[in-house]
Amino acid sequence: MIDINSLDWQKMDGLLPAIIQDAEAGHVLMLGYMNAEALARTIQIGKVTFFSRSKQRLWTKGETSGNVLELVDIAPDCDNDALLISARPAGPTCHLNTRTCFGSEARFAMGFLDELARVIRGRRDADFESSYTSRLLADGPKRIAQKLGEEGVETALAAVAGDATELANEAADLVYHLLVLLESSDASLADVIDVLAERHAVSP
Repeated sequence: MIDINSLDWQKMDGLLPAIIQDAEAGHVLMLGYMNAEALARTIQIGKVTFFSRSKQRLWTKGETSGNVLELVDIAPDCDNDALLISARPAGPTCHLNTRTCFGSEARFAMGFLDELARVIRGRRDADFESSYTSRLLADGPKRIAQKLGEEGVETALAAVAGDATELANEAADLVYHLLVLLESSDASLADVIDVLAERHAVSP
């Protein structure tokens, strides 16, 4: 995954800053520091582990709260003196019980779509009586596609009527049903983003 010995441990007296990024949503979760032992431990156990400068010991994120960071990938920066670590959070990352240590959660609205997609995925086996999403998934792509079409029409009508509040409500329904359709069809929001990125790259 990474050559520990290739990193510049001398620049900050044996420590490197480690930026933790949500592997799916993409937003920054927190900043910590690692020494070589913490990095090796992270790779060994698959959970992000830091060196605590205040306690002068290794600590694995979530070792008391259970809100661990499951390791996905590690990338050094161009000078080999900082790390970008992709991880999957098992719960709130911040000790204040928020998703991220950096300010308002409203900044991460796009990341919320990834979170919503994960919730929808988890509804596949939920009880039909308690979950509308579960019932939709059980009905299959044809029924979900029909519902998506209905929501598309309602969104368009709200836009034509010039009602911004209703447009936002209908658009929310449209996006939700699109995510359900993607899940039902074994596709994902990431697939859609990949296509958009490819088109953007080749656009004049």
